[in-house]
Parts: sequence; C-alpha cells; structure tokens
Amino acid sequence: KLDAAGLRGWLSGRVALVTGAGGSIGSELCRQVARFAPGRLVLFEQNEYALYTIEQEFAERYPGLPVTAVVGDAKDPVRVGQIIPAHAPSVVFHAAAYKHVPLMESENAWQAVLNNVAGTGVIARAAVAAGVEKFVLISTDKAVNPTSVMGASKRLAEMVCQASQSPSGTRFVMVRFGNVLGSTGSVILKFREQIARGGPLTVTHPDITRNELT
Repeated sequence: KLDAAGLRGWLSGRVALVTGAGGSIGSELCRQVARFAPGRLVLFEQNEYALYTIEQEFAERYPGLPVTAVVGDAKDPVRVGQIIPAHAPSVVFHAAAYKHVPLMESENAWQAVLNNVAGTGVIARAAVAAGVEKFVLISTDKAVNPTSVMGASKRLAEMVCQASQSPSGTRFVMVRFGNVLGSTGSVILKFREQIARGGPLTVTHPDITRNELT
C-alpha cells in the first residue's frame, strides 16, 4: 500500500538513508520520513555545516528517533561502500545533486555530470550490492526533453536507475520535482531580493516561463 498508513507500517523499525540530507529538498525529505517512525534515519551529506544543522534540528524536534549523521560524498565509492552495508537501509532516498541550472552550464558542466550521474551510479551500485529494498531517485521536471546540462544530467541519472533495475533485486523509483518554493536555487528567492530592491526582475531568456510548486 502507498497510503500513509501503509508507509508507516512498512517503515516502522526499518532504516531509511537520505543522501543530500542537509539540502533544502533532502532535509524536507528527512522531516517527512520522520513522520513515519523509521527504526533509524541516516543523514548522508557532504557539507559539514548543513549536516550539523539538520542533525541539531532532529535532536530537538525528534528526540526519540535514532539518527545517524554521516559526512560523505556520493561520488566516493569507498565511503559509500562503507556506509550503506554498515547501516543496511531498507530504503535510500537519493537527493544529493547539483541542481542550479545556470551555474551548471559551461564552466561547471562536467561537475554536474560527475555529481548527478556518476554519483547516482555509485549510490545505486552500493544499494544493489547491499540488498537495499527500495531506491528513490529525486529527479527534476527539467529531465523532460532537457535543454540544460542540469536537466540532461538528471535524465542520465534516471537512465542509470532504469538500467540498475532487476525483477528480483532493488526496486528503483524515480520522482520528478518541479521548482520547489523556497528550495536552494529557487527563482523565488532571487525574485524576493530583486523586489526588495525595487526591481527589475530578471529571467534567463525573454521567452522563459517559470512554475513554482509548493
């Protein structure tokens, strides 16, 4: 069952691991997962301060929930190969990604590919090897007919997960998010700053349209 009661029953007593746990989307995923009483929540994050912040939040808001804060890079097969078998998660939510569209063009394009594609491959292979039951990739609507490096790299990440699927192994699920209101890189934050200064509002192209989801 995919309703709230079914998810609570499935997660109860199980380990959930979230990559990119200190990011805007990853941290909200952690909060949502905490509602379903997992046996343990593993926060996997490269940024030390972001990890510290979310760990402190959970210590205050969810004192009864066992939480493990792990510093690590999703692209590092050695570290990932230590963490996933050690904690034996039943589900991995893979939210770690570079997702700022303009920043990932030209100069940073290869870093987007390494992080979003190769990083997904590292996490996916480790999950399969450790017998993780479910793997949820947090993708983007920009993976639909991608016109940016970020969108193309996330589409490739989806293809990595599709290629990793097997009938008897880890079940891979891909979820495409739109621009999430208030998330890191959200245009709304930029627009608020520009409005506070009296404008003007900028877009990357005269024909561009923006959709923000709450």
